[in-house]
Amino acid sequence: MTEYLPLLGVLAVIVGFALRMNPLLVVVAAGLITGALAGYAPRALLELLGEAFLTNRYLALFVLTLPVIGLLERHGLREHAENWIARMRGMTVPRLLILYHALRQGFAAIGLPGLGGHAQTVRPLLAPMAEAAADIQHGPLSFAQRMKLRAWCAATDNVALFFGEDIFIAFGAVLLMQGFLATNGIALEPLQIALWGIPTGVAAFAIHAWRVRRMSRRLAGEMPAGTAADDAAADGMPPQ
Repeated sequence: MTEYLPLLGVLAVIVGFALRMNPLLVVVAAGLITGALAGYAPRALLELLGEAFLTNRYLALFVLTLPVIGLLERHGLREHAENWIARMRGMTVPRLLILYHALRQGFAAIGLPGLGGHAQTVRPLLAPMAEAAADIQHGPLSFAQRMKLRAWCAATDNVALFFGEDIFIAFGAVLLMQGFLATNGIALEPLQIALWGIPTGVAAFAIHAWRVRRMSRRLAGEMPAGTAADDAAADGMPPQ
């Protein structure tokens, strides 16, 4: 049974996430628990964590990003984003999310997935801008509506990144598909696989743009009748 004890680290992750504790602390604590139960000495365990930290540069960048974003938010980054979007009277929620989707997917398609993301862009910039645009377009939102709008901002980033990366020839998933097909006797170059990702990416963009506009219509429909009709007409959509 002792060989299964390191799996308690997985239990620590489940419990930590269920209690909504700090994800970074939960993951690090789970790693320490797993290493200790696997028989690693404290110094060897710290060396292993340090080596993983230096090897996985994206993890290091993510960990370093959080304090920077927190400092910027403390000095009014969200408020500046809201004020900036409030001055752009023609910017609606659908236009903002569709524009971000296009930029995010385009950058990912040319191998720049780091230009965006939940921690560095969605939370401090995109979500406050979308909320400010929604307040102007629909009036003050309820707490549930704000949470739903923030979820749509995060979903926009996810969809754009997922389908944008598949167009980049050096993306790991493209190379994984090439290797899998090669082992089954199908010889394809990464460029061929990436090119076939373009129609899928275009379709994903069109479908998500339609769903964003549909979400905005529903949001307008949840507001008082007169306001919802005025906002829908201002956005070029028939009222509900």
